[in-house]
Amino acid sequence: MKGKAWIEALRLRTLPVSIAGVLAGTAIAIAYDNFNWKPALICLIFALVAQIVSNFANEYFDYKNHIDKKGRQGFRRGVTEGDISPDSMKRAMIILMAADCLLGLSLTYWGGYWLIAVGIAIVIAAFAYSAGPWPLSHHGLGDEAVIIFYGIVPVTLTAYLQCGDWTGGSMAAILGEMWKVALTVSLGVGLLGANVLMVNNIRDVRDDKKVNKRTKAVIFGIRTMRIAYIIFAYAGLSLIWFGMKEALNSWAWAGYVAVGIWFIPIIVALFKFNDYRLNKVLRYTALLLLITIIWTLFNAMINFDSLHANLAHLPF
Repeated sequence: MKGKAWIEALRLRTLPVSIAGVLAGTAIAIAYDNFNWKPALICLIFALVAQIVSNFANEYFDYKNHIDKKGRQGFRRGVTEGDISPDSMKRAMIILMAADCLLGLSLTYWGGYWLIAVGIAIVIAAFAYSAGPWPLSHHGLGDEAVIIFYGIVPVTLTAYLQCGDWTGGSMAAILGEMWKVALTVSLGVGLLGANVLMVNNIRDVRDDKKVNKRTKAVIFGIRTMRIAYIIFAYAGLSLIWFGMKEALNSWAWAGYVAVGIWFIPIIVALFKFNDYRLNKVLRYTALLLLITIIWTLFNAMINFDSLHANLAHLPF
């Protein structure tokens, strides 16, 4: 049972969110002819471990602060249910964070020592989400945290660490400056990632009200969050396509339309349920984000030769 409890604590269904951010940044680096697998792989491992640490911290501190109760909606919480001891969870959380910090330090080789400040901000955010005197997730700021630390930060930094600067070099003549593309795509990734949290909070709204955990679903109501989900879903898809459209094939739009259609039954289910049955909606929301980015990455790769042919015809 303990092994299963630890696997559940990883919250595997949500991990596509951190994977998507790094893959999106890598797609941008490929478009700008700057793919470098070493910082890309380190960013991927760092992002995954950071999300796992945040998940562990959420479970540990919500237990310590009496936010989680036995039998809550959603996925089983090992510490609250007695499957994992609080000390074991705390120890795992600290060890993983320390290891992730050491791994993150290696990225200074490609990006410089200013990345240490970014790493500190990521560590603070991982714990501030659930811990401290003013946890972000308890005051309706979880969505903003996701947009920043699962969208803007991983996408832009992964692209930067591979490109070496914010312009994108010679390919900027075709695609525009890299930072503009990265920022646009990162906002799209962040919005789609925030939808995963939104589903989680809609599902847990009754339990959260009982313990005065003021998520946006508690503050604004379920109906408002359902509408926000639709806006975030299609705005996110549009931003990713718009940011990368110059680097993609002319027919790449069809993939984004297909994902948009796939969202329809998920939205129907979101409007129909508000209990544990939303676990499936949460899983598919995270999966569609990952599928969108894999499609983007694939198109950036196969359109690479075409981009270089266009670059060769520029008059400089």
